[in-house]
Amino acid sequence: MSSIADPVAGTPRGDAKASDTKAAAASSAPAIAFPVAGERELRLDLFRGMALWLIFIDHLPTNILTWFTIRNYGFSDATEIFIFISGYTAAFVYGRAMLEAGFVVATARIMRRVWQIYVAHVFLFTIFLAEISYVATRFENPLYSEEMGIMDFLKQPDVTIVQALLLRFRPVNMDVLPLYIVLMLFLPIILWLMKWRPDVSLGLSVLLYALTWHFDWYLTAYPSGFWIFNPFAWQLLFVFGAWCALGGAQRMSRILSSPVTMWICITYLVAAFFVTLTWHLPQLGHFMPKRIEQWMYPITKTDLDVLRFAHFLALAALTVRFLPKDWSGLKSRWLRPLILCGQHSLEIFCLGVFLAFAGHFVLAEIGGGALTHALVSLAGILIMWGMASVISWYKHSADKGASKTKSTAINADMAGGSA
Repeated sequence: MSSIADPVAGTPRGDAKASDTKAAAASSAPAIAFPVAGERELRLDLFRGMALWLIFIDHLPTNILTWFTIRNYGFSDATEIFIFISGYTAAFVYGRAMLEAGFVVATARIMRRVWQIYVAHVFLFTIFLAEISYVATRFENPLYSEEMGIMDFLKQPDVTIVQALLLRFRPVNMDVLPLYIVLMLFLPIILWLMKWRPDVSLGLSVLLYALTWHFDWYLTAYPSGFWIFNPFAWQLLFVFGAWCALGGAQRMSRILSSPVTMWICITYLVAAFFVTLTWHLPQLGHFMPKRIEQWMYPITKTDLDVLRFAHFLALAALTVRFLPKDWSGLKSRWLRPLILCGQHSLEIFCLGVFLAFAGHFVLAEIGGGALTHALVSLAGILIMWGMASVISWYKHSADKGASKTKSTAINADMAGGSA
């Protein structure tokens, strides 16, 4: 029954039922929001490519380019960038499938991607072992095997291979992919929770992070120790990335655009910079109050220290503020190498691990000064860029060929029908 108040409130009598239906649909709709379909976020590709380059440089012996990586100027490093963007992109890609196709279909697609990453990890592990073993034997230098953490494999290859397949044994520089695999395994549950209650999902992630610190939860590694990146802690960054992708960043837009937020972030980054200066210049250490040192240290990477997480948040907030998604520079040919590497992150990450040891070997054997170190680093970056270009060209050619084949088949069907 319509009320006389309906026209006064601005709702025509005939549209009252339609308005009620629309309101009911809105109230039952999922609480997540997606960017426009087909719209690629080039900022994500840019910073993921940057993270891959920084990870490669940080895995090399210290050189000139090392001083351009962010770990020397604050608490966080490229790993935080990579994991956050991984959570963001995974939620954007598979969250839409969860919403449109349902839990089972989305889970199947996620598990397929997990399998691809796992196969890539096993393949990289095999090639990496072969590379290290060959160099150590060929140049009669067992220190390579010890430095890269494969001595246990050489002693007990049968047991070690099984442990490697279980993700418990990993040589040096091969810790990121196992973390990514575990986080992706739980992505269906994360997306299922975020489908209706994204803020509650993020709250549960924070709770797990706090409980991990309180009860010291971790995953053991082989033959001893624990995972370098504790999944119970690092899941917070991954889930936060997923939460931002599914509407969280949009809901925080007013906070991110606030001048107060900007100055808090700048102040924190400056403070973190001065703290890191004391690591490189010990003579400045006496300016650091002892109580702050006792409260702050150690800033652990394994359990994603709060200071590291806050440092990443400050960097991300300023980036979003000063680098809009429609910035014309994202189409610049100067940034194209970074974007290409970011668009093919799995392949380029694996290549970067391989090149890092190759660079380590070259520098250890031939020595050289700062110029040689810089040339080795630049050569690795150029190879990564070249590989990304080849992959992009191949995929573009394959897509173009498939589209041409489909068009030819449609024209043949039309010709057959008209005949």
